[in-house]
Amino acid sequence: MTRRLLAGKTVLLFAGPLYEDLELWYPKIRLEEEGAKTIVAGLGDAEYRGKHGYPVTVDTAVDSLRAADFDGLVIPGGFAPDRMRRNPRLLQLTREIFTAGKPVGFICHAGWVPISAKILKGRRATSVGAIRDDMENAGCLWSDAPVVVDGNLISSRTPADLPVFMRALIAALGGAPD
Repeated sequence: MTRRLLAGKTVLLFAGPLYEDLELWYPKIRLEEEGAKTIVAGLGDAEYRGKHGYPVTVDTAVDSLRAADFDGLVIPGGFAPDRMRRNPRLLQLTREIFTAGKPVGFICHAGWVPISAKILKGRRATSVGAIRDDMENAGCLWSDAPVVVDGNLISSRTPADLPVFMRALIAALGGAPD
């Protein structure tokens, strides 16, 4: 029997229109492989299509959630973060999970959500280069690296970084490498 590193953990993933397909599905599948329960929450629609056309059916809307019910958060990139960052409840959940010291993972354009949640000032992180100025203007110490871990913030640049992103996120959630 394979050891499941994240058994008993529940991780929230945000979804919105034109999310980056790999940045939602790869973390979701890897977390579930390690025994975590995943909850995909959206902005109100029952389903969203990714940038590359892959659909995701959400489990719930962000309005019905409590940060205390989750052990961590994953924010995928794509075009969705530009819409997500406009939702006050989504930003509040992001802040509450971060403030509770739980892992907050974000990749590519997803840095827009922690920017708008105002949790990046003075913290180290990375993103896709296209939003580097946004990250730095929010007070982030930006680094061009495959993964940057600063306390409970875990960030990566693009889908190519997903393997190292997920190793860091799984470790932050309490799983140790085999």
